Amino acid sequence: MSINSVKMKYTVFKYGTYGILTGLVVFLLHLVLGIGANLDYSTNEILGYISIFLSLSFIFFGVKHYRDQINNGMVSLKQAIVIGLAISICVGVGIGLADFIYTKFINPDFFKDYEQMLINQGRANEILEMTSTIAALFMLSLVTVIGFIISLISGLILQRKN
Repeated sequence: MSINSVKMKYTVFKYGTYGILTGLVVFLLHLVLGIGANLDYSTNEILGYISIFLSLSFIFFGVKHYRDQINNGMVSLKQAIVIGLAISICVGVGIGLADFIYTKFINPDFFKDYEQMLINQGRANEILEMTSTIAALFMLSLVTVIGFIISLISGLILQRKN
């Protein structure tokens, strides 16, 4: 294992940890505060995406750190995508865990309430059978896909070659 791959793993660990903690805390916080403020589902959805993008911002900073502080001002598109994708998986785990905790323990009636809202709006055809585990895995997948896109954009912006 080369010293560069060790340093890349350190960068992923450092910025992935920032991302997982931000994702867990900010996403859970917006869900819990949304209950107290009686926010509608649309507002909560917007806040959820803001939480996701805020947490995924660590991809850009992680790639930039690797380029500027570790790899002598160089980063390839491939390296940027690898770093960014690893960080996005960390963020996805944090947000998925927050979603699981919220729907399993804090608001176990969430799916039932959401289904009722869809029925009341005449959108019963949009109802999917959901559990806390499936919702958490969905969030992990969603965040990873968005993270890949951010990794690609960050890589295109930050890439520098010899």
